Amino acid sequence: DRAMTTLPPEADAPLVLVADDDPVNRTIVVSLLKKHGFRTVTAAHGDEVVPTVLEANPDVVLLDVMMPGADGPTVLRELGPLFQARGSLVIFMTARIQPHEVTQYLAQGAAGVICKPFDPMRLPSEIQQIAASQPPEAQP
Repeated sequence: DRAMTTLPPEADAPLVLVADDDPVNRTIVVSLLKKHGFRTVTAAHGDEVVPTVLEANPDVVLLDVMMPGADGPTVLRELGPLFQARGSLVIFMTARIQPHEVTQYLAQGAAGVICKPFDPMRLPSEIQQIAASQPPEAQP
């Protein structure tokens, strides 16, 4: 089992863009996702997200709500039409999880919201659960 977690992700494994300005969060999330078979790319600044999406074509974007440059909701507005056409998902990661804020994020088009600080043991399964809860045409 341990050897399985160190194998490189398959070429057809889901690609996740981890967009977070905190380098520690990015490193932890990337490490966790790779151990669970995901491929990853990263963005450290809100203004890097759209160009990275256009270049890498990720299946899922884990998007920090508060980042320098363009914040998460602004990036989501920019990605909206592109993502609807591709069937990609945006999942917000944020400490701002009051019910009205979560409702607002979902209304803006986010597929889900993951609370920060996140549970490292549950993060990959939370992403999979959010993806599986989407209509078939919206699943990556």
